[in-house]
Amino acid sequence: MISRAITVGFMMAALWVPINQASAEEFTVKLQNIEDRKAVFATVESIDRVLARARIGGTIGALGIDEGSKVAAGQKIAVITDKKLPLKLKSLNAKLNSLTAQRKLAQTDLKRAKSLRRTGAASQARLDSTQTKLDIVKSEIASLGAERSIVIQQIQDGEVLAPASGRVLSVAITNGSVVMPGETIAVIAKDSYILRLRLPERHAGFLKIGDKVQVSQRGKVGADMVADATIQQVYPEMKQGRVIADVKVSGLGTYFVGERTRVHIATGSRAVIAAPKKFFFQRYGITFAKLKSGDEVILRLGLPVKIANEDAIEVLSGLKAGDILVTP
Repeated sequence: MISRAITVGFMMAALWVPINQASAEEFTVKLQNIEDRKAVFATVESIDRVLARARIGGTIGALGIDEGSKVAAGQKIAVITDKKLPLKLKSLNAKLNSLTAQRKLAQTDLKRAKSLRRTGAASQARLDSTQTKLDIVKSEIASLGAERSIVIQQIQDGEVLAPASGRVLSVAITNGSVVMPGETIAVIAKDSYILRLRLPERHAGFLKIGDKVQVSQRGKVGADMVADATIQQVYPEMKQGRVIADVKVSGLGTYFVGERTRVHIATGSRAVIAAPKKFFFQRYGITFAKLKSGDEVILRLGLPVKIANEDAIEVLSGLKAGDILVTP
């Protein structure tokens, strides 16, 4: 019985070794170029800020916005009233009625003068004088009509309209405030937002339009990244020793303007030795890797990296290019 058990054990060992060796994966170590990334902060900003201004002077009323309100282009956000304008319009209407009556009288006089002129009872001078009087009244009516249109337009200009769609950042007045023409009523951030980077000038050589960047999700730090982020503009002028770049990323409409979020940008590339995690194992707190020759080497590992879209770890020491690893 003992000899039979030993024989069965040898047969199982013989079967187990080749199966284990056949399932072992290999990886050839070589130098890999990877991008170094650095975490920086970017600020959510509107591409354009527009001002809603007063077009006439007067008193603010019917103010319908507050900080944070969403507005559409052309939306009425306030009304400016000037009590003098309705009175002026009323005066112009009265003058226009008077001139209309004068025109009717001048037309009657001209008709009579023409009739008398045909019979020889009136002179040509009288006919010319009557015609001139009618022309003067018509010109005065046209001038008064233009002036009346100006007053009506001024009353309509009392409606303060949003110049663009977006969010209201600040409101400079309240109901009852007196404003002058050209005074700012509200500041509106248009509905197009970007992340603005302000980096030390040593990073200027690594920033290029179209480069991909990784953006942390709002309120999260670490592996939660937004993938669809690209640098859409790098400004050619440095300010206070910093290069400015804009990152285009979707989903910023819910952020506060001025809110900061973490962005990982490329700061150059370097050659490293790295291997997938499955080729490493630990023993007594020390990391090992097994070579195809059967030897085991002690490793010192660095940071996680990506190799052909696969998770790997940088190897600082213990391996060299050309080594062939097998899974433990």
